[in-house]
Amino acid sequence: MADERNPMPKAAKAAFDKAIILDPKDPRSRYFLAVSKDLDGDHKGAINDWLELLKDTPKDAPWESDLIRTVEQVGKIHKIDITESLASTQKIRASDLSGTLKSIAAAPIPGPSKTDMAQAAKLPPGQQQQMVTSMVEGLEAKLAKNPKNVDGWIMLMRSRMTLGETAKAKAALTKSVASNPESRTKLLKEAQILGVPGT
Repeated sequence: MADERNPMPKAAKAAFDKAIILDPKDPRSRYFLAVSKDLDGDHKGAINDWLELLKDTPKDAPWESDLIRTVEQVGKIHKIDITESLASTQKIRASDLSGTLKSIAAAPIPGPSKTDMAQAAKLPPGQQQQMVTSMVEGLEAKLAKNPKNVDGWIMLMRSRMTLGETAKAKAALTKSVASNPESRTKLLKEAQILGVPGT
């Protein structure tokens, strides 16, 4: 955003490349890497990537309408008929054949609001990291008060793995199973998807 002359600066592309390695399901990285393809002239490749992202997008996600509009606009500009492929994608989403959306660990993380982005952009890198850490620790504090929140434990494990805190992710798994023995199978399955050590 700071480089108005370049719609996809090298630093931004490198950041998205790194983010997609840390979290292959991250919707923001997937979206902007497809934007990079579109800017490089691979319009069909970009559309295909956006449609794959759409398949993994929960109903009524805040970015859903913008994503569909992007696919339609790029298709129209470059005279690519997306009617059939878009309809097919929407049909798959409606029937939820892939089962991806049933997994909290594999589900896309909603993007931050414009206000969140503006506030974070004003902070130096060190403080940005502190902001992220504070949010994760806040979630952990809530789980200490309400340990029966199974989905919350899964999100905590995911956050710890994304931050590279594998030991803390494993500790979260141990605590979650101890607090929710009836959900042990689900927790272990989600932890395995995330790559938590010992699963």
